[in-house]
Amino acid sequence: MQTNELPAYDMSVNTTGCCPKFNPEGWDGTELHLKDMPVLRAVTMSAMHIPLNMGKVFSRVQGHIEKAEAFDPDHYIVLSRDPSPWSSEHLFAVSKPVPEEEMTTLSGDFVTKVFEGPYRDAKDWYDEMKNLVRARGDLPGEVWFFYTTCPKCAKAYGKNYVVGVAETL
Repeated sequence: MQTNELPAYDMSVNTTGCCPKFNPEGWDGTELHLKDMPVLRAVTMSAMHIPLNMGKVFSRVQGHIEKAEAFDPDHYIVLSRDPSPWSSEHLFAVSKPVPEEEMTTLSGDFVTKVFEGPYRDAKDWYDEMKNLVRARGDLPGEVWFFYTTCPKCAKAYGKNYVVGVAETL
């Protein structure tokens, strides 16, 4: 893929009125090359990796993104990782700075893998992503996850797709 290009995220099917139904086509095994891609950084609280205030934080962030007109449906991803059992970090792709939120950039080379299953499997997916990078002959860096739908929408659609995004060093 070209620098800062992301696979297509089809938002056309949204029967829940919340999250669109995720179409995994184009997301599995993709190489991402990011250079100073603008992202909004948000932090949520957790208790032993169980999110405590994710809904509140995501609602605030999405509201600020929409107000700033920084949402780009052709360039959509939210990357999440747990730097500790007590907090999670989230990077929202945006098209321009969003007032009232922390802005940063993301650079690096990444490989993706689509998983389907319950969120509790993320610890296994994390190890699988590290091994995927090693099998390619690279050193693994940070591992992020793109949770494509909220738990309520995953249940409604009958599939819980999660995209692993591993940095290659």
